[in-house]
Amino acid sequence: MTDTEARASLAARGAVERGSTVAVVGTGTMGQGIAQVALVAGHPVRLYDAAPGRAAQAAESIAGRLDRLVAKGRLTQDERDAAAARLHPAVSLDELADAVLVIEAIVERLTVKQELFAALEDIVDDDCLLATNTSSLSVTAIAGALRSPGRFVGMHFFNPAPLLPLVEVVSGFATDIASATRAYETARGWGKTPVACADTPGFIVNRIARPFYAEAFAVHEEQAADSATIDAVLRESGGFRMGAFELTDLIGQDVNEAVTHSVWEAFFQDPRFRPSLSQRRLVEAGMLGRKSGRGWYTYDDEGGHRPEPNTAEPAEPPAYLVVEGDLFPFGELLGMIREAGISLREEGDDNGSRLQLPTGGQLAPADGQTSVEFRDVVYFDLAFDYRKATRVALAAGPDTSPETLSQSIGLFQALGKKVSVIGDVPGMIVARTVARIIDLAHEAVAKGVATEEDIDTAMRLGVNYPLGPVEWSRKLGKNWAYSILEELHERDPSGRYAPSLALYRHSYADDKREAGQ
Repeated sequence: MTDTEARASLAARGAVERGSTVAVVGTGTMGQGIAQVALVAGHPVRLYDAAPGRAAQAAESIAGRLDRLVAKGRLTQDERDAAAARLHPAVSLDELADAVLVIEAIVERLTVKQELFAALEDIVDDDCLLATNTSSLSVTAIAGALRSPGRFVGMHFFNPAPLLPLVEVVSGFATDIASATRAYETARGWGKTPVACADTPGFIVNRIARPFYAEAFAVHEEQAADSATIDAVLRESGGFRMGAFELTDLIGQDVNEAVTHSVWEAFFQDPRFRPSLSQRRLVEAGMLGRKSGRGWYTYDDEGGHRPEPNTAEPAEPPAYLVVEGDLFPFGELLGMIREAGISLREEGDDNGSRLQLPTGGQLAPADGQTSVEFRDVVYFDLAFDYRKATRVALAAGPDTSPETLSQSIGLFQALGKKVSVIGDVPGMIVARTVARIIDLAHEAVAKGVATEEDIDTAMRLGVNYPLGPVEWSRKLGKNWAYSILEELHERDPSGRYAPSLALYRHSYADDKREAGQ
């Protein structure tokens, strides 16, 4: 079959048909998970591993997983038996010759993957779709060793593959549209939610999620808050499923740090992706998280042990507040304050949105500035939903009076929130994190990495964000992220917080057009 005929065959078939053979190379956690997904979807599966006996062991493990699905009522016994009968361990690559799709999930080393796929090209048919589950290597580079790179695509599943719905379908520089479409439709046919993505460092999720970890580590390194407090604020105020420290302990500090380092190197050491020194020290010390018994937190057979987050003692709320500015996008707080019986008096807009306390001090939303730049001010952090949030972070500077801080604490406690007081860092915790995530998302759209819809889907399903970053951008207002990053960049001109051109255009293009500029 000629290359042109093979492409036409791929395009005509759409998804890999139920009942056709799928091969999985690599029998680690991801390989076993992908094999299970294909089995349950009705495919015969050839399972291969270069280590002798490993494929047979993996097949037994997968059979055990199928047994557990029966026990949970997710498979019938007949379905389990039929799936197990379709699973065939292979002792050589030659046994994969009848596969119509081969998915690789082996060690993350470029030369090893290139050698594998070069060997597979001599074994499988010309219209067999070749896919890599890599999370950090270039799909284009892996395909560069092939005679027919057009049939090569990335299919990045998330761990655990049988449970998590997201699959990033990654098109390399030479990937044919027909191949990407077939991989996309196959993932969808397997009950997954595929998103289309160009071959960029980190793809969608591992590219856009970097600030979630980086900003938490930076706040910790700046000694503004301890890990337990930062995690609590991210969960209870930011709406994230887990905090950055507990999540990286779960992932493995070595794994998370390696991905961060890979993305940073792939972007030519762009300061926006700079790795964390404190995380590097954890890895060097062998403190890898749950799997080693200790990371940011300590673990044993009973689970994790961590200190309690810093929580302020009860304080009296202010008798009244003066509202300066419209407080957008934090206006929902005003209704909550009124409901708590605290009097509000509104004044005309000055140079910002703030609440004036009876002490004469001010309470302001995190905007990238610091308390040391103003006399007697307390900043409050962003919350995903102030009504649902159970904790809010406050930051005060050396010139903030104890009375102003106390009344600020009492105000949020009167709204039913726990309060964590952190050090005076610009952008605080949630606000700077969300602003950077929004920026990377808009830049990815502008550079053709993925659509807005696919980016939002990937971040919600891949890392359980409460909103997709583009959705978050709309909720907070088109200028919000840019203005915070601009302030942060002024205070840290290293390039880490420099807003992208894409975010600038998103934030101000319409304003300039309306002004006739």
